[in-house]
Formats: sequence, C-alpha cells, structure tokens
Amino acid sequence: MNSAPPAVAIQTNGLTRVYGNLIALGGLTLTVHQGDLFGFIGSNGAGKTTTLRILATFLVPSAGSAVVFGHDVVRDADAVRHIIGYMPDFFGVYKDMEVTEYLDFFGACYRIPATQREKTVADVLELVGLTEKRGTLIGALSRGMQQRLGLARVLIHDPKLLLLDEPASGLDPRARIEMMAILQELQRMGKTIIISSHILSELQTLCNRVAIIEKGKLIYSGPVQGAQQQISDSAVFWVRIRGDHQGAAKCLAAHADIVGTEYVEDRLKVTLSSHEVDPSFIPELLIQGGFRLVEFYEDEVGLEKVFMHVTKGETQ
Repeated sequence: MNSAPPAVAIQTNGLTRVYGNLIALGGLTLTVHQGDLFGFIGSNGAGKTTTLRILATFLVPSAGSAVVFGHDVVRDADAVRHIIGYMPDFFGVYKDMEVTEYLDFFGACYRIPATQREKTVADVLELVGLTEKRGTLIGALSRGMQQRLGLARVLIHDPKLLLLDEPASGLDPRARIEMMAILQELQRMGKTIIISSHILSELQTLCNRVAIIEKGKLIYSGPVQGAQQQISDSAVFWVRIRGDHQGAAKCLAAHADIVGTEYVEDRLKVTLSSHEVDPSFIPELLIQGGFRLVEFYEDEVGLEKVFMHVTKGETQ
C-alpha cells in the first residue's frame, strides 16, 4: 500500500513582486510540505528574502498567491502571523535587557498568559541552549548566542512554521554547527522550516528538500538528491581494491550497465548508465572475480557544484 503524500504547509502560485521596473519575484510556484527542513538557495538579489517577507505577511505580492497552512497571506494575514516564526537576516535586540526579560516581553506581545510565560521562556531557553544565560544582559552575549536568542524569540508562541533568513550569517564554525543541530531538533519536533543560506555544504546535510531560484524564478525544487542528479544522467561510483586495477576495470567494463571505467590515482572511477541502476552488482562482480575490495562509495556531488551548474550568475 502506498503511503499518503505529506500534507502541504506552503503553496505559492505565480507569486510575483514588482518594485517599479524591477521584478524581484517573477511567477514563483513552490510547494513546501509539512515537516520539511527546506533549503532556499539563490544569489544575493535572487528573491529569497522577498519570498520570505511575503510569507511572513510583511510584503503584499503584486500578483499570484501564497497560502500557509490553509491561510492566504493577504486575506488571512493575522491567522498566518500566529502560526509562523520569522527570523530576518538582521534583527534588532534590546541590549540593555536581560535574556528572560526580552523573551517575556515577546511572550506578552503574543498574549501568552503571565502564569504560563515563565515556563514557556524556560522551555525555549533550554531548547536553544541558553538556560545558563537567562539573567545575562543581551549586549554581553556573543554573536552566536544572540542568534540563538533570536531563534528563541520566534519560538516563544510555538509556531508551526519557521522562516529563517540566513540564521547562521556571521557565525563562527562552532556556533554554526550548534545552530544547525538546533534546527534538526526542531524538525524532529514536527516543525516545518524554511532556511535561506549561502553555506550550501551545510544545507546539503541539513535539508531534505531544496529550492534554487535565480532572478526571481524557480530553477529547481525537490529532494537534495534530485538536484544532484540534474547535473548528469549517469551515476558515478569509486572503487578501491588491492592488486590488479587494470584487471578489475576489464571485469567491470563487460557489464552492460557500466558505460565507463577510469583509473584515477589509487582507485577506479565507475560510471553507470543511469541513476536508476542498482549499483550493488559492482562489488559482487569484483568479489566473484577474485579481487580484494577495500572501498566502494558513490561520488558525492555537492550543492555548490549543482548551484554553479544550474544557475548563470545573473542578478537583478
């Protein structure tokens, strides 16, 4: 029995935003499913922030529509605001406030009863790893801790959807890793997350689906693996054995699904005719042929390479 497809969290149709003669978004049609950790990729000026601001109800589209969990972002803007958490790439903090005061203030803005706010604040601080900083002045926090506090702020009302615009911007490697771990935990909790970022290597391991846009138009949307497969119809695997690499190449080259073998440094590059071909026959053939297999793995195409391949570097 086939499982039901995941429910839709966000659906845009022909989403367009025009500033004078500038088309910031040109007919963007995009689907994000519930539970996705969705990477939004594009150069500066591609339309990422414009899209997120429309979804967050801060901008009204010039044409087209966007629906968030069944609510139209224009007609039902108030309903949308109660189920989203939007974290812009640059956000202000009140540096002379303590961490708990800051979060309690935003909890009050969302009309969380005073009797519940203390526990809510404690819960979100624990989630983002700032419990020990609860009484610290915000101005004394590091950049990474302020980013985590910003994330805690958008979580205060327990939103279904998080819209995060460059949440790891300006962070050192440790702070970025910690931020990505928090986002993975939020996905496990059932949150739907859209994250725009220039750090494509991290999106590759973090996200289950991505969209690539350029000059306000959608170039690709789907699984990360599907984006990698857009570069080539064939699949590439690497094999390292002990002994006769030339003999191993001849052994493999006789198989109909193998379209190329090449010896590179200390291993064989094996190219299959299609991504649909089951590669398990490769080690089986080698072992049956008497070769000692040391290593076998698929060639990984990074999102950086995919992005450079499918985009032209054009900006608005």
